[in-house]
Amino acid sequence: MAFSHGSNETSYLLSPNKENWEEQGIPDFVYGQQELLWEGIQWPRNAPNLPDTVPRSSFDSALCSAWRQRMELGLFRYCLGELQTQTLPGAVGFVVQLNVERGVQRRPPQNISSVRQAFDPKQFNFNKIRPEEVLFRLRRKPDLPGVQEEDILVMINVSPLEWGHVLLVPEPARGLPQRLLPGALRAGLEAVLLSSHPGFRVGFNSLGGLASVNHLHLHGYYLAHRLPVERAPSARLDPGGHLHLLQDVPAPGFLFYTSGPRPDLEALISRVCRATDYLTDHEIAHNLFVTRGAPPGKTSPSSDLTGIRVILWARKSSFGIKESKAFNVALCELAGHLPVKTSQDFGTLTEAAALALIQDSLLPPAQAEEVQAALVALAVQKEP
Repeated sequence: MAFSHGSNETSYLLSPNKENWEEQGIPDFVYGQQELLWEGIQWPRNAPNLPDTVPRSSFDSALCSAWRQRMELGLFRYCLGELQTQTLPGAVGFVVQLNVERGVQRRPPQNISSVRQAFDPKQFNFNKIRPEEVLFRLRRKPDLPGVQEEDILVMINVSPLEWGHVLLVPEPARGLPQRLLPGALRAGLEAVLLSSHPGFRVGFNSLGGLASVNHLHLHGYYLAHRLPVERAPSARLDPGGHLHLLQDVPAPGFLFYTSGPRPDLEALISRVCRATDYLTDHEIAHNLFVTRGAPPGKTSPSSDLTGIRVILWARKSSFGIKESKAFNVALCELAGHLPVKTSQDFGTLTEAAALALIQDSLLPPAQAEEVQAALVALAVQKEP
């Protein structure tokens, strides 16, 4: 069933009759240039708690209505209510949330020992999920340049870390390992641009970067709070200004930025994937975060979000969950969003302790300098 922007948003809802679910098929969310929102997105003075309490784009309406229905139907591992949230005192501005259920009930990570590990169909993968966990399929109109080689399924994360937590999965049947590809990154960038909510973000965890499933996927979720990486200053690393180093943040990351559509967006996708290919090929774990934000070098407190920031962190490999820590360091933690597992951690965590955990996940200085030099060399290469 194709989605019409003039139709009722319930076209993304499951039938009231459970017996009809398998026959219902996956609805399409079809979008083109007009649906990509480049301008006019900003934080309201009083940010709402949930994404469905502000004016929504068609994408937000589809995702939120379908996601909420799946929660009401009990398709998640736990019922996610409004999470207890605080901004940690200190200069960074960490956003800390208490999510006990995710710490207890999420699926244990797979046995992974290499950033380049091959896909294993015997392990859990997204071909094994229930059909009703899929919300819709992203379909691009012909007016969007760039080759979309696969359909992108948007499905619920059954162990959500926040409201609207979904997975973007390129054609699960292809059995792609968890290695970032241009088509997947393009879908993640366009998902952020399809949302009118300033707090809808997308991210990627590599193998060794706390990805728990070795099947290509990105995360998307709503968080009604600003994060440090949106407006942190940066230093230019290459003459062309394509690569910057994010500063005054817990974990310095490589910043890529664009404020306009093609060809800038396609060039950014190419540059980011060259960088992640280098890291993967050299067995360097990494995390990536996509958010609306300020241009590189800007420190203005303005609430306007004028473009898309893609932040890439190279980090130490970490396989498995470290249960003794207040939080595990992956894409959202590096960006300043800290989901913690226990009430004690929520009440006692300090900025100094959070910084220590994050910085312990980073590469040693000598290796970090080597990686930076390599990524700068890639950044100055001419586009193919």
